[in-house]
Amino acid sequence: MAMFKIAGEVMKSLFRKPATLMYPAVPRKWEPATRGHIAIDIDTCIFCGICGKKCPTHAITVDRPGKKWEIERLQCIQCSCCVEVCPKKCLSMENAYTTPSTGSVRDAFQQKAE
Repeated sequence: MAMFKIAGEVMKSLFRKPATLMYPAVPRKWEPATRGHIAIDIDTCIFCGICGKKCPTHAITVDRPGKKWEIERLQCIQCSCCVEVCPKKCLSMENAYTTPSTGSVRDAFQQKAE
């Protein structure tokens, strides 16, 4: 009996459009409420460090004397807490995902440890 059910599903799916998008060829349509990734306008940042203190996962580090702002993309949960507390409004949530990395996660952690 199970063979008839499977054969029926196979026949139905042969004549239907695919349920998924052909991603590289067909870009995704983003909804307005999509959380993508954090973007910073570094020219207006005053390096106060409030975003790093508010971040629940401590993904943001701010070096005030060195004028350096960094985010660990794999650690960030896109909660938008840092965007809300930024006094200069230089942080924003972009409506797209980050570009994929070419290296492995292990390489990223080894570089951070060094």
